[in-house]
Amino acid sequence: MVTQESIQDNIAQGMATEYLDVDGDGHHFEAVVVSGAFAGKSRIQRHQLVYQTLGDRMREEIHALSIKTYTPEEWESRR
Repeated sequence: MVTQESIQDNIAQGMATEYLDVDGDGHHFEAVVVSGAFAGKSRIQRHQLVYQTLGDRMREEIHALSIKTYTPEEWESRR
């Protein structure tokens, strides 16, 4: 079963994050990911990095995932 925690664990294990939060209702999920790895990357490249951490789960288990990605500097300026 897909849970917020399982998605969050996959992302955390697959990449270094300064902040990570996943919310959802079991069918639709939203992730906020803050990572220095996003520096200099386009929005698509950032999302691809997150998708890589989830692997086959994106095709087989997770049907709706909205992702917001920020560098640490972008995240600080939003606060």
